[in-house]
Amino acid sequence: MITICIAGLKGGISKTTTSINVAHILAHVYKQRVLLVDNDKQGNSSKFFKAHSYDNYSITDVLLEKGFDVKRAIKRTDYEGLDILPANMTLLNANKRILLDTTRQQQTRLKKALAQVEDDYDYVVIDNAPDLSMSDINALVACDHVLFPIKVDDFAFDGVKQIHEQILEIKEEFKPSIEVVGGFVVMYQQSNVNSSGLEYLQKRTLNTFPIFDTVIRRTVKVDESTFAKQPLLVYDKKATATKDYQTLVSEYLQRTGQPAEGATIYA
Repeated sequence: MITICIAGLKGGISKTTTSINVAHILAHVYKQRVLLVDNDKQGNSSKFFKAHSYDNYSITDVLLEKGFDVKRAIKRTDYEGLDILPANMTLLNANKRILLDTTRQQQTRLKKALAQVEDDYDYVVIDNAPDLSMSDINALVACDHVLFPIKVDDFAFDGVKQIHEQILEIKEEFKPSIEVVGGFVVMYQQSNVNSSGLEYLQKRTLNTFPIFDTVIRRTVKVDESTFAKQPLLVYDKKATATKDYQTLVSEYLQRTGQPAEGATIYA
């Protein structure tokens, strides 16, 4: 089982859109068994897949209750091969309670919980909040690979630097095998600002972390798909962002040396 974190310290940079579509492409195109973990108190991934609730178990129970059976919180989606571990606003309080609880290790709770289902899934994709709370640190400690979307502006560049520094700390203290597979530009448009920003990223980050060749182009179809609550491949197979996300997943698999046989790419 390979665990992928979609991380970033800035809001509005397509972390949830990326998590949803990467998870769905791995399940639908590559026929993998995928668990999407909603690790954001807003619960947008959970709402997208109609799994948001305050009456059922969520990632809050996984993080707070010692020995909790994570399978009790996992929900099936309408898409074959894709399940979800939902979140809601109780995660906000959970982060505070984890910090106050010194009786158990704080940073490895999600990792231990996911170990319960390592034979049930090929991939886990974690959708994280735009901060570095205890639940986000838990996600990084649990993950094998980190991907982060980048919107071309100065503020996003600062966030990339901060998240990379945090990953290096986690690599040293908890998870030597964690790998920053790379960043990728989202909401890309053919403009001087975007092309210059992409070139800047590729040169500036050369010795720290890689930048994907794939960019996710801006299209209204992304927003439309969120309102329709359908992954891009279901909503519009021919949309530019649909093609881009398929290319991104293909590039990710190539970069990490993972098999990608049997895929049907929708162009």
